[in-house]
Amino acid sequence: MGDKITSKRLAGKAGVNTVPGVDGAVEHADHAVEIARQIGYPVMLKASAGGGGKGMRIARDDAECREGFARAASEARSSFGDERIFVEKFIERPRHIEIQVLADAHGNTLYLGERECSLQRRHQKVIEEAPSPFLDDATRRAMGEQAVALAQAVGYQSAGTVEFIVDQQRNFYFLEMNTRLQVEHPVTEFVTGLDLVELMIRIAAGEPLALTQSDVQPRGWAIETRVYAEDPLRGFLPSIGRLVRYMPPTEGPHVRVDSGAFEGGEVSMHYDPMIAKVITHGGSRLEAIAHMRRALNEFYIRGVANNLSFLSALVGHSTFEAGDISTDTIGELYPEGFHTDHVVHDEPGLLIAVAATIHRRYMDRAARISEQIPGYERRVSDDWVVVLDHQHHPVTAKLGASPTGCEVVVFDDAGPHTYEVQSLWQFGQPLFRGAINGRNVCVQVERRNMIYRLQHWGSTLDVRVLSKRAAELLATMPVKQAPDTSGTVLAPMPGLLLEFRVKPGDEVAIGSDLAVIEAMKMQNVVHAVRRGVVAKLRVGVGDTLAVDQPLLEYEA
Repeated sequence: MGDKITSKRLAGKAGVNTVPGVDGAVEHADHAVEIARQIGYPVMLKASAGGGGKGMRIARDDAECREGFARAASEARSSFGDERIFVEKFIERPRHIEIQVLADAHGNTLYLGERECSLQRRHQKVIEEAPSPFLDDATRRAMGEQAVALAQAVGYQSAGTVEFIVDQQRNFYFLEMNTRLQVEHPVTEFVTGLDLVELMIRIAAGEPLALTQSDVQPRGWAIETRVYAEDPLRGFLPSIGRLVRYMPPTEGPHVRVDSGAFEGGEVSMHYDPMIAKVITHGGSRLEAIAHMRRALNEFYIRGVANNLSFLSALVGHSTFEAGDISTDTIGELYPEGFHTDHVVHDEPGLLIAVAATIHRRYMDRAARISEQIPGYERRVSDDWVVVLDHQHHPVTAKLGASPTGCEVVVFDDAGPHTYEVQSLWQFGQPLFRGAINGRNVCVQVERRNMIYRLQHWGSTLDVRVLSKRAAELLATMPVKQAPDTSGTVLAPMPGLLLEFRVKPGDEVAIGSDLAVIEAMKMQNVVHAVRRGVVAKLRVGVGDTLAVDQPLLEYEA
């Protein structure tokens, strides 16, 4: 069942719904085009031994089919040592829903409900949840029964997953069977109360299952997000390096973190980019989402770029909250890619209050230290200007009667806004935890000279707290111009240069293929963003590249 071609044949024999397509291996690119024309575009080219989104390409015409075949086969050969590709019909706006099964050596097989895995990017799962907000009881039961029938038909023993794609009318089709424990198994554990790893071990030891289908009674809702070492603001390009700071959120009855990463550890370009997975549970879907938003807010990673801001934007998006999702959702929400304006903070006054409170405490500490100097006269101003996103916000910040309190008044065109801040935050702590106007908050904080970098709900803001005179002078400072790099093509990611598709003297158009870089088991094509003539190749095939390393130069 680990082979997609064989498993599809077996599923058909077991009476399981399958996607229209050809279940034999494709011989070459022209053969793929021939099959695609028979099935009808769009089609999906898939590696027979594939998984994790590797060796998969969607093709909507002959050109994409030929290119997709080459890339999918190459990725499959590199990742799995098996370059066989097959073709099947691509279902438009599908949902990806999978059924968790358990089977022992005594003929007992049951299903533990479903997991919704539709939020994907490049066919790689990003967010999973259980149960699915889309299925009704009849469809859930039918999918579970087909999954059980398939497991029984092949004599499966252990925990496994039967994956389906589901169209908008709740028609479902077999996708593949994962004969192993999957990354997202904790969401099933949360809602069923079962330990799948323990059950796998007991099955392997020859024990019969101690529960029946009627014993499986899911409760509540669970959500999992995958934290990746990739930069969402640079097209989700892989990121490598050392985890300078690594502080996962606090675990408890509603939050679980699975990770093999640790502070000081290195993220290499040779492996999958996943750093951790965060799983939350609640009595309802909205409760699980609320727990997830708080957990992501607390996750502190420095040293490598990561997708925490992207995850925060997704779980806070109205489309996700409504459960109206498909495998196309991420592309539909961010058709031009993910940018900083997708995580604009909706309450900047809160962040201004945090920055002013921290700055007030720093200034007060500096004054206490300076009091030890003979003749020093203590002077700490309460009046500053907070510069946030190039906007100047006059504030006053007065320490309260207790060492944990501060009153911050922010002035804007609508008048003064008062924030009562209570926090046990200490100097050097990366997380500012406290209550603002009675509401609990957690803001990530870095202090760099007089600049505070604040992260909250996925947004990142650099904040300056200045005297009024310093703010006036800052407004007169010239803006530094970025250097002109239009004549050089830079490596968009760290990785291995597999091939150049141009040579010196070639004329290229916008969108032309320039090079192929492999990073974290995925192959990425570098395209031209301007017209020009190639003057010089700066690196060689087989070289290990750093991010922004020059690849080639254009003629002036």
